[in-house]
Parts: sequence; structure tokens; C-alpha cells
Amino acid sequence: MSKPDIDAVREYLLSLQNTICKKVENTDAQAVFVEDAWQRAEGGGGKTRVLSNGQVFEQAGVNFSEVSGEKLPPSATVNRPELAGRQFRAMGVSLVIHPHNPYVPTSHANVRFFLAEKAGEAPIWWFGGGYDLTPFYPFEEDVIHWHKTAKNACDPFGETVYNQYKQWCDDYFYLAHRHEARGVGGLFFDDLNEPDFDHCFALLRSVGDSYTTAYLPIVERRKNTPYSEPQRDFQLYRRGRYVEFNLVYDRGTLFGLQSGGRTESILMSLPPLVKWRYNWQPAPGSDEARLYDYFLQPQDWLGSR
Repeated sequence: MSKPDIDAVREYLLSLQNTICKKVENTDAQAVFVEDAWQRAEGGGGKTRVLSNGQVFEQAGVNFSEVSGEKLPPSATVNRPELAGRQFRAMGVSLVIHPHNPYVPTSHANVRFFLAEKAGEAPIWWFGGGYDLTPFYPFEEDVIHWHKTAKNACDPFGETVYNQYKQWCDDYFYLAHRHEARGVGGLFFDDLNEPDFDHCFALLRSVGDSYTTAYLPIVERRKNTPYSEPQRDFQLYRRGRYVEFNLVYDRGTLFGLQSGGRTESILMSLPPLVKWRYNWQPAPGSDEARLYDYFLQPQDWLGSR
């Protein structure tokens, strides 16, 4: 396992945060990101950037963090108990975008790097990340574009990579208590450290760089679609699923809270407005029912395309 270049990873992540923020601002054409730089007493800090009440985006958060500590939290060692008790350094860019228009999907992306160290032993490092799409009123061409872009990002690294990471995403972004997918999937990977650092870092960059190519064309196509109060109401109801997943299952949220991270930055992913209803069901044959019956069923969106 080759030695990781931590400085190169940090430089890339900071550049990615800048690039994504600029492109999102250009798409919104009204609001800009406000930066909140913070320090963590236990070690490290970050830059949280939030755009609010824009023309297109109700709220968008793009966060860079780099934190360290004396012991990895339980969420980071549940699948790798051999890492328990090691010192750690973790850095990454995470983002969530919540648009105003119900016809524009919510999207999430995250790319991260971990280093776990113990005196007298070789350091252990790995990359993780991915992105996923959570539509309310989906269009099949948008979902195909999303997955095609994800596949293009993965293909230079092996013909099985996209299928593996897509399946991982379908399995991960699943609300077990609802027996329901969160959205239409995308990519998810973790514990990536083979065959060597250069290969893994290049894959991370390919995924990170492809996010805006996957998402912003969908935003441009749908941002001016007319909608009325029932569509907005359904959007707010479905946002409740987003909150449930992030607070119950999301590894990044759990890692941040368990490691004593900055709560405001960790919870920036939550939507500004949301609704819950008791035992609500969509009307059979409605657009809302089609979301559940078709789009939230994991499937091969690309087929032979």
C-alpha cells in the first residue's frame, strides 16, 4: 500500500468546494454562499458554506472539514473493529442541495479521506464517498443522465466499478424502517485503499469532479417547471424521509456527532422546511404513487444504453 499524500488530498478537497460553490451560485443567479470558518477544540476545523433563499435553491450547504482525534468513534469502526483505539485524521467535502421547485430533485454528495494511526504499526488509510439523487416528481431522462454520468466517472477504473458502487448506493440509502429507498441512487463506496494511493485518489477525484455534471443539467431543465401547492406539499412531506435517513442511518452524521464535531455544520444537510403526516398514502395512479411504485424501486437505469 503506497504512502498517502495528505496535502494533495486537502488541496483537492478545498478546490472542489470552491468549484462546486461557484457553479451552484451561477445556476441560482441570485444568492451566494456565506462562509463560516470554524475550529474544533479536539483538533482540526473546517469551512461551512451555506446558500439560503436563492432563486432556485431554498438551501444549499457545501462543507469542508478536517478533524483529528485520539480515538475513532464507533461509527467508523463498526465494520472494521481492528481500527478501534487508533488515532485518526479525517477530511472531506460533503454537500446537500434542497431546491425550491418540487420538480428539481434534492441531491447529496460526499468525498472523504481517513487516516488511522497507532504507535509501532503502519498507518491505515482509505477513501470513501459518492452521490445520490432524491427526486419528488422524477423524469426518467434525468435519472438516466444522472446514472450515465456516474458510470462515465467510474469506467476508467474498471468495467465492474459502476455496478458495484451503484448496488452499494442502493443498499446504503435505504430506510429499513420504511422498507423504502431514499431516492433513485447513484454511487457509494467506502474503505477504498487498493491497489494503491494514486489509483484510489484518481477515482475519488473522478467522482467528485463529475457531481456538477450529473446534477446541474437536471436543475437547468426543471427549475422553471410550473407547480402548485399540492406539489410543494408533497415535496415537504418527502423531505421528512431525508431527515429520517440522516438522523438514523447516515454514517457521516453519526461520525460527526460521535466525534464531537460541530453540530451546525453536521446538520446543515437538513432541509429548512419539512412535514410529516400520519399514515399518508398516495392516490393510486397519481404522479406521487409513480414515485413509489416505479422510481423508488432499485433497477438498472442504463440497461443497454
